[in-house]
Amino acid sequence: MNSQPVFIIGHKNPDADSVCSAIGYAAFKKAIGQTNYTPARCGNSNPRIDAILNRFDTELPVFLGDVTPRVRNVMHHDPHVVREDATCNEALKIMDEHDYRALPIVNEEGYLKGVVTIFELGDYFTPKMKNPLDMRRVNTRIDDIVRSLDAKTVNVVDQYREEELFIRVGAMDIRSFDRANKEQQVPSESSVVIVGDRWDIQEKCIQLGIRLLVITGGLEVDKDVEERAKENGISLIISPHDTATTSWIIRTATSVSTLMKKVEVCFSQDDTIALVKRKILESNAPLYPVTDNEGKLQGVFSKTDLLRPVDTRLVLVDHNEMSQAVDGAREVRIEEIIDHHRLGSFSTEQPILFMNEPVGSTCTIVANLFRRHGVGIEPDVAGILMAGLISDTLNLNSPTTTDVDRTVLEWLNEKSGVQVEELAELVFKSGSMISNETPGKIVEADCKHYHHGDVEFTVSQIEELGFTHFWERWEELTAALEDYRSKHKLFFSSMLITDINRQNSLLLLVGDRVTIESISYPHAEKDFIFELKGVVSRKKQLIPYLTTTLKNMGIA
Repeated sequence: MNSQPVFIIGHKNPDADSVCSAIGYAAFKKAIGQTNYTPARCGNSNPRIDAILNRFDTELPVFLGDVTPRVRNVMHHDPHVVREDATCNEALKIMDEHDYRALPIVNEEGYLKGVVTIFELGDYFTPKMKNPLDMRRVNTRIDDIVRSLDAKTVNVVDQYREEELFIRVGAMDIRSFDRANKEQQVPSESSVVIVGDRWDIQEKCIQLGIRLLVITGGLEVDKDVEERAKENGISLIISPHDTATTSWIIRTATSVSTLMKKVEVCFSQDDTIALVKRKILESNAPLYPVTDNEGKLQGVFSKTDLLRPVDTRLVLVDHNEMSQAVDGAREVRIEEIIDHHRLGSFSTEQPILFMNEPVGSTCTIVANLFRRHGVGIEPDVAGILMAGLISDTLNLNSPTTTDVDRTVLEWLNEKSGVQVEELAELVFKSGSMISNETPGKIVEADCKHYHHGDVEFTVSQIEELGFTHFWERWEELTAALEDYRSKHKLFFSSMLITDINRQNSLLLLVGDRVTIESISYPHAEKDFIFELKGVVSRKKQLIPYLTTTLKNMGIA
């Protein structure tokens, strides 16, 4: 089973039903043995939600404002690297062990300096033969050669100095060696000579003052050769390998920084996958580094990594329209939908569990799952589901209320041990949003976007005990609603203010003038504020009315 968490999340601008159903469904999943489900939210809490969760000593679900796949979702967070003072030998070992084609190069503090690829290494070890010396050139330090060979040191001089050296193999007769030495174009002090137990070649190298003498095969060195090397300041080491292997390994002791390529494009963990794909469309780089703002390496990824599906998985509760879902939901895997609203335009790449029931709240559906499966429910979970049900059905007074809601509420009452009227009083007296929040927050608190034909509109709903607070701030709310409509380029935006006690509502509508003039409900003082007696449900009463009005206006 995938151990990555699956987030159960409600719609933007969450209300009590979306938050309570997310908590309840996570508890149900845990009760049936599926423990990797986590309740989440994609908007701020409100006084009602806070009051409910405080009553049952439950934490607010984790906030997920955006689930758009980003570099952090696909990158390798702890990549293998080489330091800028490393050798090609060290880089090749890592590449061979892990089947890499490239490695990032960093300094001691972890700052990205560049990248070395298998292609640069290949060009170095098989150079074009414009100059025969290229096959023998190595940029390194004596210490790097010793480490690469795992050699025994007899005498080393200035072993940490980086320098350009040229390799020779002393495999010929001493006379041929002496003649070749005179003909070569490399000074003795830049020469590395590899030789076996050839005493005469060893002596000649010491006389010539070469930079490094390497004895192969793990052979011991005569005492007089060792003493003369020390007297003349000649570095002398013993390789455990044969001559051919020793020659190859010494070439790999070249500093990796000499083959390093500068990185032209770095990415941030927060970059979206879609943006990255566009940027690297024409690139054939085997590796793309990820750095922070200061240039420290955070991870790496390849084009193949971008093809892997991200681990983010969602269960949507209390909505099924993408316009209401958390940002980025289209680009991740949606596993389930639990909802009680109308069906929107929605598609998935694979079959999913889709539960859509014509009841008054999503909490009713979730509570019924406990009942149907016969699994135990904790009193606090029952209380939270009960509060969500009461909130969304206006304590069973909403026209969306069904007999199923009434039956489930009675069952939750029994399981929670909390009286219905007591909890209803807590839910509906948890504070007036209009009197306690800024106009902008009031507009966005429970705002849902809808599409009809080619137009998009929004309906926010606020539940109050009477309309007093609304009339005190109607001008501010009108201005905030118009700002929201203009910002999102909407056909119109509206706000339904519902009086829970009297079961009536006011409708504030801004935007398209023809729509405003087409509303058939009576005006309430202003020509864009309407009195909707008996209307309390956005879903079952207002939305059907608005869509019918748009159809009558010729908007299909």
